[in-house]
Amino acid sequence: MKILLSALAEKLGLEYTGDDIEITGVNTLEKAGNDQISFLVNPKYADLMESTRAGCVLTSGPHADKTKRALISSNVYMDLAKIVEMFAEPQGCLTGISDMAFVHPEAVVPDSVTVYPFVFIGANATIGEGTVLFPGVYIGEKTSIGSNCLFYPNAVVMGGLSIGDNAILQPGAVIGGDGYGYAQTPMGHQKIPQIGNVAIGDNVEIGSNTAIDRAALDTTKIGNGTKIDNLVQIGHNVEVGEHCLIIGQVGIGGSTKVGNGVVLAGQVGVADNAEIGDGAMIGAQSGIAGNVEPGSKLAGSPAMPAGTFLRASSVCLPKLPDLFKRVKKLEKELAAVKLAAENGDNDA
Repeated sequence: MKILLSALAEKLGLEYTGDDIEITGVNTLEKAGNDQISFLVNPKYADLMESTRAGCVLTSGPHADKTKRALISSNVYMDLAKIVEMFAEPQGCLTGISDMAFVHPEAVVPDSVTVYPFVFIGANATIGEGTVLFPGVYIGEKTSIGSNCLFYPNAVVMGGLSIGDNAILQPGAVIGGDGYGYAQTPMGHQKIPQIGNVAIGDNVEIGSNTAIDRAALDTTKIGNGTKIDNLVQIGHNVEVGEHCLIIGQVGIGGSTKVGNGVVLAGQVGVADNAEIGDGAMIGAQSGIAGNVEPGSKLAGSPAMPAGTFLRASSVCLPKLPDLFKRVKKLEKELAAVKLAAENGDNDA
């Protein structure tokens, strides 16, 4: 793709400085060429503006005079996403339904759907207009998939589930596998059949090798606009609200309720039956054992207010070795005083 800087600015509704040039791609400040656009999101990299060869830099107003051409934005990260989307080449090269796919005669698959080789679509499944299913995708019986979805290779959607419009399943995502439910018996662990389902809203993205378990009896829910990273485990009967961000290696125990706009950073662990209020932000590797109030900012394991955790970890923790030495020294001094006192009593 090639586009004039002036046309790019018009598409985004932004102003630009300097003369007009043709833009052919996007790259970092360090690696961009003179026909590419780069970006400055974090001010700590502002020094690179002096040396970059980029033809233009997308930046906020205060930094616009540091480059020969600038595209000025009040939300650089948002406009960067729009620019990258313009230049990104979509995956895939086929259209239509491959003869090497299995589509059950009772499935509903419109002509606008793309079905790659080795896709399986079960009985009474319905696929929305414009959806693309890459090789190895499995769609179970009686499952409903919305319009304009994109399911990458080996994504699995088991039977009886529903996924809304514009959903993205990255490679290897598994939706609707059995929840982890067992009864303890004298004979061992008795599996409890998981006969509920999963309902996923519109505009949801689910990362590679993430697993979202079907409910035991009811519904595991993921709200509209929620984005889930790779290697996330969401247990049975969990309810996740709208526009949440769930980062890699998070584990959410069964029957937990997560509100709207919640952020769970990498490796957060949430116990069963917890409730996390709207707008809560949980720091990386935190452990959540109970309920979290709306708007809370927590960190640590067990989780505590983020400010308390930062003071404890950055201020107190580095002093522990020295504190340990001082305590040991005081113990020796106290023992010596005690021994002297005892000897004094004996002399008397």
